[in-house]
Amino acid sequence: MKKYFYKWLVLVMLLLMCFGGGCAKEAGNPKTQQKFSEYTDQLFQSEVKASTLNMHYCLAHPENYGISEYTVTYGTISNEPNREASALLENWKKKLSGFQKKDLMISQQMTYDIMINYIEKELSATDHDKYDEILRPSTGFQSQLPVLLAEYTFYDEQDIRDYLELISCTPDFFHQIVEVEKKKSKQGLFMADFAAEDIVQQCCNFTQNPENNYLLSTFDTRIQEQAKFLSGEQAEAYKAQNRQLVLEQFIPAYQMLANEITALKGTGTNSGGLCGLPGGEEYYRYLVTDVTGSDLSVEEMQKQTEAKRKKDLKDLAELALKYPDVGKKCSSYQLPTEEPELILKDLQVKMQKDFPAPPEVGFTIKSVHPSLEEYTAPAFYLTPPIDDISNNYIYINQAKGDEKLKLYTTLAHEGFPGHLYQNVMERSSGLPAVRSLFGSSGYSEGWATYVEMESFYYADVDKDVAAFLQKNQSALLSLYATADMGIHCDGWTLRDTIDFFANYQISNKQVVKEIYQLIVEEPAHYLKYYIGYLEFLNLKDYAVKKYGEDYSNYRFHNALMKMGPAPFKILKDYLPKYWES
Repeated sequence: MKKYFYKWLVLVMLLLMCFGGGCAKEAGNPKTQQKFSEYTDQLFQSEVKASTLNMHYCLAHPENYGISEYTVTYGTISNEPNREASALLENWKKKLSGFQKKDLMISQQMTYDIMINYIEKELSATDHDKYDEILRPSTGFQSQLPVLLAEYTFYDEQDIRDYLELISCTPDFFHQIVEVEKKKSKQGLFMADFAAEDIVQQCCNFTQNPENNYLLSTFDTRIQEQAKFLSGEQAEAYKAQNRQLVLEQFIPAYQMLANEITALKGTGTNSGGLCGLPGGEEYYRYLVTDVTGSDLSVEEMQKQTEAKRKKDLKDLAELALKYPDVGKKCSSYQLPTEEPELILKDLQVKMQKDFPAPPEVGFTIKSVHPSLEEYTAPAFYLTPPIDDISNNYIYINQAKGDEKLKLYTTLAHEGFPGHLYQNVMERSSGLPAVRSLFGSSGYSEGWATYVEMESFYYADVDKDVAAFLQKNQSALLSLYATADMGIHCDGWTLRDTIDFFANYQISNKQVVKEIYQLIVEEPAHYLKYYIGYLEFLNLKDYAVKKYGEDYSNYRFHNALMKMGPAPFKILKDYLPKYWES
């Protein structure tokens, strides 16, 4: 359960509904284990139905998971304290207290600890609802929705009916969003003007040329390619219905949202970090914990980030001394290919010595639609349902222009051994479906960043070039992470941010202004990448010291894939139990 369901979208970990955790030896009480499994299965079924969009991206065939009746909905949204949510959390906690953890299997014990960790974190943060923001340029609901609808697979006719009903639900849900934004405005919590301008521009980009909107063409294509169960007459009828709904309801909903946000522009009282709002710093600290999955304080994160940056910069200086021509080589090297499909195949071969082999799955490379390019990441991976992991999609934003080694490492981040690999491995390892409700983006993005750094050394370039570019990328990410914490926790102004980046020879004030504004709009966004990355390095250091000569990257990664996503402290606690399995 989340206050805003959009937090579940795209990168949420949705896993198989069974409970063999892969541990070598199990004990406990079989009756208790069965009851625990039944309880968590029931909880999963109840929660996943809260949003039809989430449920569809979780399950291709919900009827196989005991879900036959549900209301088609995006969910509900409010920025008021959710007493029902608090009561539900208390109920979960009470139910869990009825189980003796020692009677559970190891995998169930881990699920138990993850759930308790989540419940206690959320119960301590019941006053933070008013600070949550569903509208963000990159990760907001309005940004993700068009892509999620364009990729909505039609497994049967019910999926088509659900899809069309979701389209028709959009105006009402956008009105709910507007009401929340109006309340935030009255409370002095509305977004900064530049953030409002970005949201409005994004909506306007999407609604240009309605007759050529890609939700029309993509629907028609899916009807032709996927819906083989329809007659020609039925297919044409559904195409006509979709066209009417998109033109008369969906696009007007985005236009309405743009108009309403424009009207609210100027009512925000804070154009800086969250600490500029009453109670904002406390909320940011909660958000950092929620996003990263780390139990480090912000101050500890700041120290670790600075220490890693100093080491990376020291390594860069030593490389430049040892290889005086490394700078020239970094701008003149060539890769054997820049074809995304061939790069992913190359990565699958190169990673074999360090990572267990994944199951056979397909993948398709797609381009981000031009109307979404400005506000979309350079690339992203769209997760498949837990009961249909064979088809995977990676989107590339052609406007961002990644090339050469940057393209290679980006595809490692999104594909192998990054998000795609992580998802298919975890979904085939026997984790309980309920775990999908309690993952953190710090785990998923931290993993993808961790393996992205490893992938520099897989590419067919000189090792000094790979090391130089990798250390530079790590140091650059650390700057964004430090700025994130400085802006939102320490109250850095734009001037402070400009001065900070100038210390590292980044002196283009317009570029730094854009970085500053993005960080204001997307608090803790960079931390899920960088702090998650540092936490995996911390975990790796722990494993190296603990296992000594018995350590190998392969065994470390194998244990991680069996454990699945969890807060990093819990991963550390359970690593020894999965090491030998």
